[in-house]
Amino acid sequence: MKVDTAQFVISAKDLEACPASSLPEFAFIGRSNVGKSSLINMLAAKKELAHTSSKPGKTQLINFFKINQAWHLVDLPGYGYAKLSKSKQQAFNRDISAYLTERTNLKHIFLLVDSQIEPQGGDLSFAEWLQQCGLSYSIIFTKTDRSSEIQVANHAQRFVEELEAWALQPTEIFYCSAKTKKGRGLLLQWIDRQLPKKPKKKPTNRLNLDWMQR
Repeated sequence: MKVDTAQFVISAKDLEACPASSLPEFAFIGRSNVGKSSLINMLAAKKELAHTSSKPGKTQLINFFKINQAWHLVDLPGYGYAKLSKSKQQAFNRDISAYLTERTNLKHIFLLVDSQIEPQGGDLSFAEWLQQCGLSYSIIFTKTDRSSEIQVANHAQRFVEELEAWALQPTEIFYCSAKTKKGRGLLLQWIDRQLPKKPKKKPTNRLNLDWMQR
């Protein structure tokens, strides 16, 4: 897939505020500071599409971006570091859960996992919740450029082993780097295969009217 256009659409606080649309949606979520915004900018080939920040928990709304006028990339708030009161955290979790379980045109969820660190219980628990809800999801290991290939492979293998131990079965597993653009092509190709196929244009049948001129 070639990304020709990528534009911000709207930020929504909950499911009711999400835009009315029939376009297929692909949501990205992960722990705060997992590199989600940088990954989104890399996929869209647009540096400032999603705002990056050194402060964890910056994204606290559901952000919609329209790609190629054909599908929505949905940036969901990160979990793990958001500085919210207990009551606001509960509302926050409820709103994101509602989007993930009730948004009818949501086609797939990408759970981002930091390849630099050991498997985290929060990531595994979230994957377990997605599977229990019957939601289609894949794993993206991020920041693969920041560690050696051996360390990335070791952390990924340990995470996969934990997934198996928890009886979790993601659809796909991707390895990405926002800096080197590793994995960009494979991820966009996979998304492209999930999109509705455009009907092929039928050739126009033009009658040969030359005989009328004779």
